[in-house]
Amino acid sequence: MTESTARFTLDPAFTVGEVDPRLFGSFVEHLGRCVYTGIFEPGHPTADEAGLRADVLDLVRELGVTAVRYPGGNFVSGYKWEDSVGPADSRPRRLDLAWHSTETNRFGLSEYIGFLRKAGPRTEPMMAVNLGTRGVAEALELQEYANHPGGTALSDLRVAHGDKDPFGIRLWCLGNEMDGPWQTGHKTAEEYGRAAAETARAMRQQDPGVELVACGSSSRSMPTFAAWEATVLQETYDLVDYISLHAYYEPVDGDVDSFLASAVDMESFIENVIATCDHVGARLKSKKRIDLSFDEWNVWYLSRWQEQAATIEQDDWPEAPRLLEDNYSVTDAVVFGSLLIALLRHADRVRVACLAQLVNVIAPIMTEPGGPAWRQTTFFPFAQASRYGRGQVLDVRVDSPTYATEKYGETALLHATAVRAEDGTVTVFAVNRGRTEPLPLEVALGGLGLTSVVEHSALADDDPDARNTLDDPERVTPHPVQGTTLRDGTLTAVLEPLSWNVIRLA
Repeated sequence: MTESTARFTLDPAFTVGEVDPRLFGSFVEHLGRCVYTGIFEPGHPTADEAGLRADVLDLVRELGVTAVRYPGGNFVSGYKWEDSVGPADSRPRRLDLAWHSTETNRFGLSEYIGFLRKAGPRTEPMMAVNLGTRGVAEALELQEYANHPGGTALSDLRVAHGDKDPFGIRLWCLGNEMDGPWQTGHKTAEEYGRAAAETARAMRQQDPGVELVACGSSSRSMPTFAAWEATVLQETYDLVDYISLHAYYEPVDGDVDSFLASAVDMESFIENVIATCDHVGARLKSKKRIDLSFDEWNVWYLSRWQEQAATIEQDDWPEAPRLLEDNYSVTDAVVFGSLLIALLRHADRVRVACLAQLVNVIAPIMTEPGGPAWRQTTFFPFAQASRYGRGQVLDVRVDSPTYATEKYGETALLHATAVRAEDGTVTVFAVNRGRTEPLPLEVALGGLGLTSVVEHSALADDDPDARNTLDDPERVTPHPVQGTTLRDGTLTAVLEPLSWNVIRLA
């Protein structure tokens, strides 16, 4: 043992909570090429009878997505659900104010449900309602069209449109980022809180079993953060199940060390929102607990988009333009994996999370129109976490060497969590934030009955800027790590510099 070694102890008696499968959700918005030439491209060589790209569906299944939030995002605040149903060739074309594009509505509600059914039997819908330009009446109409079996005007209309079976949407978002001045129909906390409460109450009258997400702050940096949550929950506490969190991270002014510590901010954000929720519950003397829906998170080079947005011609309203198509490096993937670790470390309260987004738009999957689909570097941490991160999250208290960051001060080089599956196997997820030196790791495994290392894989590269592209789609993939051992109840490993690690134990 040396002072440079990172350590923690795992014990089955000390757990955080059970991982909700919805923690591995994603997000499909009518933005750029996420839908059109992303998941939906009639005429593509792999397209099925519904126009869905089979190559993308294969990758979505491999990714292990469990829930898909739709149709926005900022798009939903101008969304007319009626435009997206019925014969596709009769649907109206509309201006989308959110992303300065033309929406054809060729892909709509029925196509979304069809996509989910093909993505996997456990991929569930997470539908957002428009509380920007619309309200209670339209939310109820959408709910009836989607979920009522039949015998009413709207449910019978769904049947007439070719969908005999109800869509069975249980999880609903009450608007999106309504605190943001950029949002069509932006509201104050008081205005939104009342609108969300009225909508929630009415939707529960139609179906008491719905699960509802109230809008939290669109980022922790908003000037109204925490006060917004407190005001909204004061109105909605007994009517909703979750409050949302959104966070995106990028390196600022070339500060890679702080970027690598982004999960420090994410964990603090989560804990701040939990504290606010519990404070409101205490004030209301409620025994109910509000959980968290982290329904937008990712690495996003937002500053690049802001530069691009400033050049958009105001009289140009293109269809499915190339927007927000960030190409992710190894460094980005390590930060991304650390964000996944942060979510798992708070699995007792973060019950829903949605990677924004699924295809092309700041996404783990990229496509070319008429051409191939491929995995970005961020694909691999998500797919591994979704596959092996199911079960009980064990309490991990890290004792780690630190490094200096401008934004977060002294920060642990090791960021880690561990999940114990139902069969007793354990998977350790670990990130070495150090850019130049390997990090020795020792884990004491008390009472877990583990005897062997099944696998140690790492995502790392001599070039931290290495990335997968159309021309080189498999430049970066996880690789096996040799020399990891489990002897006398102690796991010993060496984590490569700037690496995402998955260590499976049995």
